Amino acid sequence: MKKLSKKSAALLVAGLVTCGLLAGCGGGDKKDAPKDGGKGAVKVLNFGCQMYSDGLIDPTLQTNTAWNVSRFGIGQTLFRFDDNVKAVPQLAESATPSDGNKTWTFKLKKGIKFSNGVEMTATKVKESLDWVREKGAKGSTNPTKFLDAKAVVTADDKAGTITIKSEKAYANMPASLADPAMCILDYTGSKNPKTGIIGTGPYMVKSFKDHVGYELVANPHYWNGKAPYETVNILFMGDASAKANALRAGQIDLAENIMNVADLKALQADKKFTVQVTAGTRCGFSWMNMKEGKPLANKALRQAIHKAIDYKTICKSNTIGGLYTPGPSVIPSSLGMGFDKLKNPYEYDPEGAKKILDDAGIKDTNGDGIRELNGKNIELRYISYANRLLNDFSDAHTQYLKAVGIGVKSEYGSSDDQWTKLVAGEYDLNNNNWNTMIAGSNTSYMGNWWSKNKDNFCGFKSDAYDKAYEEMMVTMDQKRYEELMLQCQQILIDEAAVLVDGYYNSCIIYNDKVASAHMYPLDYYWITDEIKPAGAK
Repeated sequence: MKKLSKKSAALLVAGLVTCGLLAGCGGGDKKDAPKDGGKGAVKVLNFGCQMYSDGLIDPTLQTNTAWNVSRFGIGQTLFRFDDNVKAVPQLAESATPSDGNKTWTFKLKKGIKFSNGVEMTATKVKESLDWVREKGAKGSTNPTKFLDAKAVVTADDKAGTITIKSEKAYANMPASLADPAMCILDYTGSKNPKTGIIGTGPYMVKSFKDHVGYELVANPHYWNGKAPYETVNILFMGDASAKANALRAGQIDLAENIMNVADLKALQADKKFTVQVTAGTRCGFSWMNMKEGKPLANKALRQAIHKAIDYKTICKSNTIGGLYTPGPSVIPSSLGMGFDKLKNPYEYDPEGAKKILDDAGIKDTNGDGIRELNGKNIELRYISYANRLLNDFSDAHTQYLKAVGIGVKSEYGSSDDQWTKLVAGEYDLNNNNWNTMIAGSNTSYMGNWWSKNKDNFCGFKSDAYDKAYEEMMVTMDQKRYEELMLQCQQILIDEAAVLVDGYYNSCIIYNDKVASAHMYPLDYYWITDEIKPAGAK
C-alpha cells in the first residue's frame, strides 16, 4: 500500500534497466534455462503490484506482511476461501468440531513438503500456529483474532492430525485459520523471515531487492503438481498508471488493481489484454476520531459532514468511474446482511448540513469562510494514501466540506504512514480500504467499533453497539447473527460514526502471454497455480 518515494522510484527504474528482477527483458540467465534441448524458453511471469509494508513477508509483523506471503504464492493455510467466501480445504483434508465447537480436529493432507524439502508434519503445523500467535502478539497482525492465545494445539504425527482446544466456541474455525496470518510456515528453516520465509506455496523466494521486488522461483517440492512458471518476478509499482504503462510496454504480464479509469477503459478495449473485475468484500471508509478533545467528538459536526458529501456523484465521477458502489453502511451491499432494511438519515443535503452546524452553534463568526468550534477554526486533519482511489475520495470530501465551512488539511503519504497515524490517534479523518470478511465473516471487522477492542482506533463507544456485538460474537444462530449485524450497522449510521466511501470492486489485468488468471472476492490470492502461460496444457 506504499506510494514510492523518489528514491524508491529510482531503485525501481534501476531494477528495470538492469533486468535484475525483470527476467523477461532478456529471458533470464542462461544458467537458469531449462534443460529441454532448446525446445522451450524459461517460463517467466512478471507481475506489477502495489508495495505493502516494504514488501516484507513475515506474517507476524503486521496484517499487510501476512497478506504479502499469501498474495505472492509463498505461504498457504489449512483452509482457503473460494469465490463464495466459503472456507474450503487446502493443506488440510477436513475439520471436525466437537465439545460444542470448542474442540476442532484437522486432518492434514499427506505428502506435503515445505519449499526447503522439510515434511509438513502435524508437529510442524503446531509449531507454526504457536509461533505466529506468540511472535505476532508483538506486532499488529494480532493473530489471536483468529486463534485464541489460550487455545491449545496438540499434534499427532502418526494420525496426521492436529487438535485445537479452546475455552470459547468457534462457529467456523476453518475460516479463522484461512486468514493469511495463519499461513503454515517452516519458520525454523527461514534464515531471514522478513524476506525469506519458507512456505508450501507454488513459489519460493530466490532474491529480494528493497523497494524493487522479489524474484521467485518454482517450489521444487510443490504438493499440487508442477508450478506453472519457473520464475515469477514481483515488481513493486506504486502508481496505477505505472502499472498500465508497464503492461502496454510488455514489461509486465500481469497487474492487480489498475484504478485509473482512463487506463482501465483503454486496456478493456485492447484485445491483447483481459480485464477481470470482481465484486469484492472491501469497503472504503474514513475512520472518524471521536476521542475526547477531538473535533469529531462533536456529533453535530459528524452529522453535518455526512449530509455535506454527495457519495453517489463521487462514485459516478470520471475519476472513480463506477469502481466503487455507494452506500451508507460499513458492510458492502453485495453481502446482504440486512442492507436493504437500513435507513440513512444523512442523505446529501448541503443546506441541511449548514442548518445542523448553525443550530449547534458551529458558525463562521469572523467571515473567513471557516466555521469555528470551541472558539477555533475547524481544520480537520485528513490522512490518506494513494491506493484504490482513496486520495480521489479524500480530495472530493475536502471540496464538499469546504463548501459548508468545514476546513480540512490533507496529509497524503504511504499506507504505513496512514496506519501509524491511525494507531497513534494522530488524525481526525483517516481514509483506508478494508476487507470486511476477515476470517470469512464480518465479526472481526465490526470489532473496529467495539469499545472493548484494542483495535478500536476511533474512540467510538455505544452501549447498544457493545451489547449487540458481544452477542453476535458468540451466537451460533445465523438468523440471530444477521439481526444483530443489522443492529450494529444501523447504530453506526445513526451515530454518524464512519465516513463510507463505497464498496470496492477489485480487478486483475493480464496480457495474451497469460492463459488465465483469477481475482477472488477476498483478495488474499494474487499469484496462484491457476495462473498459467498461454499454450500451457
